[in-house]
Amino acid sequence: MAAEDLVERRSIDVVPDDERHGTAFSQFTLWLGANLQITAVVTGALAVVFGGDVVWSLVGLVVGNLLGGAVMALHSAQGPKLGLPQMIQSRAQFGVKGAVVPLLLVVLMYVGFFASGSVLAGQATAELTHTNDTTGIVIFAVVTAVMAAVGYRVIHVLGRVASVICALAFIYLGIRLLDRVDLSALLHDAHFDLPMFLLAVSLSASWQLAFGPYVADYSRYLPRTTSAKATFWWTLSGSAIGSQWSMTFGVLVAASAGDAFLANQVGYVVGLGGTGLIASFLYFVIALGKLTINVLNTYGGFMSMVTSISGFRGQKVIGPRGRAAYIAVIMVAGTTVALLGKDSFLSSFKDFLLFLLTFFTPWSAINLVDYYLISRERYDIPALFDPRGRYGAWRWDALVVYGVGLLAQLPFLVTHFYTGPLVDPLGGADVSWIVGLVVPAVLYWALARRDPRAPGAEPRTERGVSPTATEAAAP
Repeated sequence: MAAEDLVERRSIDVVPDDERHGTAFSQFTLWLGANLQITAVVTGALAVVFGGDVVWSLVGLVVGNLLGGAVMALHSAQGPKLGLPQMIQSRAQFGVKGAVVPLLLVVLMYVGFFASGSVLAGQATAELTHTNDTTGIVIFAVVTAVMAAVGYRVIHVLGRVASVICALAFIYLGIRLLDRVDLSALLHDAHFDLPMFLLAVSLSASWQLAFGPYVADYSRYLPRTTSAKATFWWTLSGSAIGSQWSMTFGVLVAASAGDAFLANQVGYVVGLGGTGLIASFLYFVIALGKLTINVLNTYGGFMSMVTSISGFRGQKVIGPRGRAAYIAVIMVAGTTVALLGKDSFLSSFKDFLLFLLTFFTPWSAINLVDYYLISRERYDIPALFDPRGRYGAWRWDALVVYGVGLLAQLPFLVTHFYTGPLVDPLGGADVSWIVGLVVPAVLYWALARRDPRAPGAEPRTERGVSPTATEAAAP
């Protein structure tokens, strides 16, 4: 393949059929590689660090990974059908300009995950390059930005490579860990505690749900004939297996190592594997795993920024310079946050994950209800780019439902800086993400099914939209 064929030309525009390629299995390797990484290890460890036991932490993490993973996989199945990036679809629910509301929050999420990933990857990069953490973070950020600028093909190649190399490394590390710990003793000390169990569920569910706003970006080049079920199951399998594998390792490490792991997560994991060439290889694996997911975060941030701005400017195609500029903004912002917060990573990461969850569960609920139940997998694609078209500039009903979904979670939310009034009656359990899925899903379904833009309803007369626009434009 020629070098110029690797560089992606598409941004938020529809991928035409003659540029579609690949199989649904590509989603398995991408999401397996993206989840076999150090931040997922830390996420699993948090379930124990904050008071959970090994057995029920593992069960809770499995439940959260399956529930959250199913939601994100439903988003992934939208990609081959529409050939569009994930957040462009939000215009069908929130309006061409109204979609900027969740998009701004999505961009903040990408910056946050870029930063948190860069902290740990920067430590590994610093060891490989024999520099300090600050230099390591900067080097890692630049490499991430370059790969994100190349785009879709290189992202999937990176996922395939990472899925193999990181899986082999985790098998090796798992064997080394089991040689050191008394697994039967760790599993024997099981005591169910509802708040800690729900914390574990929330940690893994939030991990999975955070992929929702960009997961279809990486399935949209699949041929239109690709089975939605195959896309769903390969995405769910790769993401759930990869994250649960990493989180299980994190739980066992945190339960057995205690302060030694908390003081230096990267150093402890590498030290577990050995010294010399083995240590260098493991530092490389940590950097590779974080590179895979941080490229996704950077690419997703680029897509979300373009979607936000184009809703007001009407721009669909971005040139190489524009692409580089958007990606540079994500890189600089994420690197700045990483450098400022590198000394307090673990204490703030739990709150960051759970706080993000409050913003993206209502969005996921609205998007999935609209796509599968209201629009029935059919969108008027030209209208997604026209604020005077079928979906309008602002859809205040959806924005109000989104706001209600956010507010409904607050009484049930548990973070370091805020705890809702209904948390204590529930024994300290955080169930805000469940409320954030159910409440907006029910409200949006009740409102949208009466909307004249729904299939089967009489279309309203709008400028540039005929009564058959949905039929003609839908894939």
